[in-house]
Amino acid sequence: MNIKDLPFDTETMLAGLKPWILCESPTFDAAAVDRMMDLAAYELAAIGAEIERIPGRMGFGGSVRARFPHKDFGKPGILISGHLDTVHPIGTLEKNPWRIEDGRCYGPGIQDMKGGNYVSLDAIRQLIRAGIETPLPITVLFTPDEEVGTPSTRELIEMEARKNKVVLVPEPARPDGGAVTGRYAIARFNVKTAGRPSHAGWALKDGRSAIAAMARKVLEIESMTGEDCTFSVGVIHAGQWVNCVSSTCDAEVLSMAKRQADLDHGVERMLALSGEENDVVIEVTRGVTRPVWEPDAGTMAVYELARGIAGEIGFELTHASAGGGSDGNFTGALGIPTLDSIGVRGAGLHTLGEHIETDSLVERAQLMAGLLTRLT
Repeated sequence: MNIKDLPFDTETMLAGLKPWILCESPTFDAAAVDRMMDLAAYELAAIGAEIERIPGRMGFGGSVRARFPHKDFGKPGILISGHLDTVHPIGTLEKNPWRIEDGRCYGPGIQDMKGGNYVSLDAIRQLIRAGIETPLPITVLFTPDEEVGTPSTRELIEMEARKNKVVLVPEPARPDGGAVTGRYAIARFNVKTAGRPSHAGWALKDGRSAIAAMARKVLEIESMTGEDCTFSVGVIHAGQWVNCVSSTCDAEVLSMAKRQADLDHGVERMLALSGEENDVVIEVTRGVTRPVWEPDAGTMAVYELARGIAGEIGFELTHASAGGGSDGNFTGALGIPTLDSIGVRGAGLHTLGEHIETDSLVERAQLMAGLLTRLT
């Protein structure tokens, strides 16, 4: 079967993708994410999948698991793992509306990673319409919380991955269009400073500002960044009244390392920041962690297959390990052959300029179809 003969069509794919982008689905809005899961579940069911809705927990939305009919149904096969949550709050469409300009299509979450998810679905659709049965059964799992470290569905993803031979993750392609065959380790931390309140006007010296203490701690944390391990403070919440010395301040920190040992050392350094300074208590607690995923022979065999398919399509598929976590961290770290970032090409993810290159829709659908028909 020549995958180029499958009738993928850019305009048809854009029309199908548009409702997914218009359905904003920020991670922390469980109802919004569930509405997005409804759209995906319907489309998967319309293709012929058996749909299972998995309730959400920990305040997050639910998940969708879809299994396609196959002569070896129930046996180890291919897992396509994707997330349908985005970093963009409701209302982002007003600032980055759906539009197609100069070969680019814009919208919140279109690159990370609704575009890649939709392309994967369309690849399955065209194979079914053509009457082509893949050598291995296919399962699709869409989850709701990847953008915050996958705290509620890690076990679900790992257990599903263990049931399969290969995991494909249609996260956005690397800047050069390449795939990801390994990912760095990532840890999150919550930092809290607890000071002493006072009136900021007539009793300023009696207070101990949690905000001032946190400001000093932010500089200390970010100065720990080196070649082996990075530290970044991305969220701070504090204060309610400007005439009150702040009593508490909360921050979130992200740390990334290329090797697990470096991350472990970084974790030790972060936790060692807990203590008391100038009557302000500093508390550091560890949040969710993504393990290092280093490419092994199984992953590289899948990559080599994908590279050959890409050559047939007409483009070069490079590969590399990458920063920025994904659920591929979990499956790859388990030793399950995993190929990540085989989704659409684009730029601006997590920004108000997020977009995809429209000519990558067909290209990546052909790549996914090729993998699904040749993985054994």
